Amino acid sequence: MSTITADSLITLNYRIANAQGQALISTFEATPATLKMGSGEMLPSIERCLHGLTIGESRSFELQPEQAFGPRQDRLVKRVPREGLAGAELAVGSVIQLSFDTGDKMVGLILELDDASALIDFNHPLAGKPIRFDVEVIGIN
Repeated sequence: MSTITADSLITLNYRIANAQGQALISTFEATPATLKMGSGEMLPSIERCLHGLTIGESRSFELQPEQAFGPRQDRLVKRVPREGLAGAELAVGSVIQLSFDTGDKMVGLILELDDASALIDFNHPLAGKPIRFDVEVIGIN
């Protein structure tokens, strides 16, 4: 029987839920995902959960923040001058993507707006939070 290894191409249904069990991402009600292990498509901690699973196997994993999307970092909450946000749709609670001269891009959540600046949280929305990862393995190549 095939088992998932470090270089497997896998087809699976998966769900990432918050600590209250609310699904945040799920393929169970849609098309299964096909992913290449070791390609960076999944968090390394989630890949470790998948190692050794076989076709037809279903499992649930509880991941603490350090194993999932990392701790929340106060240094990733930045006040950005409005002139640096020209052309962007600005509203508290909206998500904004900023591009830098280096070619890097960051996505953040606008927390506050005033006439001169915006307070933006660049943490991943699940940073600092435990998650549950549910998986059903459909295929392994």
